[in-house]
Amino acid sequence: MPPRSLSTRTQNTPPRKRVLIVDDEPKFAETIAACIQSFGYDILIAQNGSDALELARAHNPDLILTDVNMPGMNGLDLCRALRADERFLETPIIMITAAASEKEIAEGFQAGADDYVTKPIRLLELTARVRSMLRIRDARQALQQANDHLNNLNADLENRVRSQVEELQRVNRLRRFFSPQIVDAVLADSSRDRLQGHRGEVTVVFLDLRRFSPFAERHPPETVIHTIRRFHQTVGPVIFEHRGTLERFTGDGLMVFLGDPEPLPDHPARAVQLCRDIRTRTEPLIAEWRDQGFDLALGMGVATGIASLGLIGFEERLDYAAIGVVTNLAARICALAGDGEILLAESTRARLEPEMEVQPLGLVELKGFSEPKKLY
Repeated sequence: MPPRSLSTRTQNTPPRKRVLIVDDEPKFAETIAACIQSFGYDILIAQNGSDALELARAHNPDLILTDVNMPGMNGLDLCRALRADERFLETPIIMITAAASEKEIAEGFQAGADDYVTKPIRLLELTARVRSMLRIRDARQALQQANDHLNNLNADLENRVRSQVEELQRVNRLRRFFSPQIVDAVLADSSRDRLQGHRGEVTVVFLDLRRFSPFAERHPPETVIHTIRRFHQTVGPVIFEHRGTLERFTGDGLMVFLGDPEPLPDHPARAVQLCRDIRTRTEPLIAEWRDQGFDLALGMGVATGIASLGLIGFEERLDYAAIGVVTNLAARICALAGDGEILLAESTRARLEPEMEVQPLGLVELKGFSEPKKLY
């Protein structure tokens, strides 16, 4: 596919910031382009470094997003070529990498990159990074213009630059990713409505590790963090395979919901299968922990019901959340689950196929609920 431009600017509108996206995967590039363009930027797209260099020289983009691994001229070579041209010495470059190893990150910065993000991309985080980088570039350009005429910097301008640098540092600490469902919603024609506040039925899954607090007290922080990362790396892909929306990490656990923003009529059954697959995938990991003397196990709680859904947070940090009684119910049920157990609320069990075997546990008192709940 030849390099191309995505722009909605007319002759009567003022110039808009121009972002060049370089990636050899057209669908991935289109995903990023759709999100960034919705925030008011013009977009250029190239599928390799050579085409990107040609586009950059022809259109002088305000910011460049480039994948690292591409056929022909890769992202690192592109970055070096751009920095060798004085026209692009101050152009912000964000590297996109699938494996954020220390070596690859160091190579990116040595080649002249200003920042990096890892796949899968959290689109709103990426947009915040883009906007912050562009604001910093504007501040630097304004500072250079002032230096051409004045010997001393204006105090207000210094404060502005300092504020922008602090903002970039805050954005750099964001390393979380959107679920694929949010990406699909951004690309859809109805994305704006679907991501705004609304009510809908979802199935919520809470899962966390049993006896993690004593484990964390007895072991050094390096071991604790490594253990959590192994856990998240194991269950994360399973969540996306079942089209679940990962709302948040809760230390030693996660909260996931199914049925929004992507409609899934069978979300209760999908949620149960998700839990079963997570249990299967984590069994070797838990066995490995036991061999190391780590007394850890996994418990899960599932509930179906109506929730308030939509974006929460502020400009630099947004999450897509499910809020309501169903969320609290799933969390309480999860807290009761024993080693390897998947506990279901009645609202979920009632939506399952009859052939799916469940074991009734009777009425159980749950903290925060006035009446006992049937669990399975």
